[in-house]
Amino acid sequence: MDFIDLSEKLKAIADPTRLRILKLLPPTDTCELVYNVSELAEELSVPQPTVSHHLKVLYNADLVQCRKTCRDVYYWIDKERLDTVMKQCAEISNFEIS
Repeated sequence: MDFIDLSEKLKAIADPTRLRILKLLPPTDTCELVYNVSELAEELSVPQPTVSHHLKVLYNADLVQCRKTCRDVYYWIDKERLDTVMKQCAEISNFEIS
C-alpha cells in the first residue's frame, strides 16, 4: 500500500463540498447522469468557480474523470479508484468491505 498516494487522495476528499460532489456524481459516464460544472453549481448552491476548483482537486487526485463535449466538460466518479481508496482505509482499520 502506498501511504503517500492514499493520504493525497484522502486530502482530496476531506472537504464537505467535495464529498457532496462525489455523492452527486454517477459512477459511469452515462450521458443522462453526468454533470457539468454549471449543473453541479446549481445543484449544490455553490458558485461555479468554487465547484471548478473542487473538481480540479478531485480530478488531480484521480478520483473523477471527465469528458469535454462542445463547450461543456462532464464529470463522473472513477469508481475503481474510489473503491480502492475505501478498501485501503478498511485495511488500515482492519474492517472488511465487500
